[in-house]
Amino acid sequence: MATRHFLDLSDAGGDAIAAMIGDAIDRKAARRIWPKGQSDADAPLAGRVLAMIFEKSSTRTRVSFDMAMRQLGGSALILDAGTSQLGRGETIADTARVLSRMADAIMIRTDDHAKIEEMARHATVPVINGLTDRSHPCQIVADLLTVIEHGKPLPGLEVAWLGDGNNVLHSVLEAAALMKFNVRVGVPEGYDPEPQFVELARAAGSRVTITRDAEEAAAAADVVVTDTWVSMGQAHAEEKLAAMEPYRVDGALMARAKGDAIFLHCLPAHVGDEVSEDVFEGPQSVVFDEAENRIHAQKSVLLWCFGLLG
Repeated sequence: MATRHFLDLSDAGGDAIAAMIGDAIDRKAARRIWPKGQSDADAPLAGRVLAMIFEKSSTRTRVSFDMAMRQLGGSALILDAGTSQLGRGETIADTARVLSRMADAIMIRTDDHAKIEEMARHATVPVINGLTDRSHPCQIVADLLTVIEHGKPLPGLEVAWLGDGNNVLHSVLEAAALMKFNVRVGVPEGYDPEPQFVELARAAGSRVTITRDAEEAAAAADVVVTDTWVSMGQAHAEEKLAAMEPYRVDGALMARAKGDAIFLHCLPAHVGDEVSEDVFEGPQSVVFDEAENRIHAQKSVLLWCFGLLG
């Protein structure tokens, strides 16, 4: 079997994403009262090691992949730019070839998406995208799991995105294409998502609306999603923050969505900027379910990469 990389959701496809979510639901339920560090009963990745490379700060991705490997019976090790030879100029290609000899899979969290594509070209083990400036597929598997857990089927789902047209939105649009739901994107002029992701979703039959009107984006939505206005590595731009102000998810905007709508945020949140405290801490917010689900989603991504799922 060819090496399975997970650089974007389309690397797996809709059927495999559905299988991942189903597996995550089952594994999560089976261990509900267990200690978090206890291995799943089948320990399917016993003896396997995941090498994790961090060129960007991380909490949820770092902890969830480490815990995912532990719960699957394997282990993980961490490299960062400051303490590895990557930070001193060793090439991505050489790093990929060395780690392929020493570990069973590689997860990398970096800036330029071209780096992860180069890693995958030279690695002989699975490479997983832990975040790049272009996309964040592992986050979206967790988000889809959270949506389903809260009783919302994916086909025909109405998702409202408010704020910056960033990497997370790109993966939301890719998911819309694969899982057949619709997205209304409320963004200021000059901060639209990359056209290729909009066109991908539309070509697959999803309705994608780009609007400058936050209320139009949120109207009758099943799910309301936002993210930090200034992403990691970007300068703290006052002009950008000013442009984003009308897209803050507050109580009035959330009231435009359906009464049983849920609120998602991949975290960390800047409460008072992209989301008001009453929404973030309110009954429609499921952001901490979403954060926990990173572990369960990552487990299924890992199993798919190793050819044990889908």
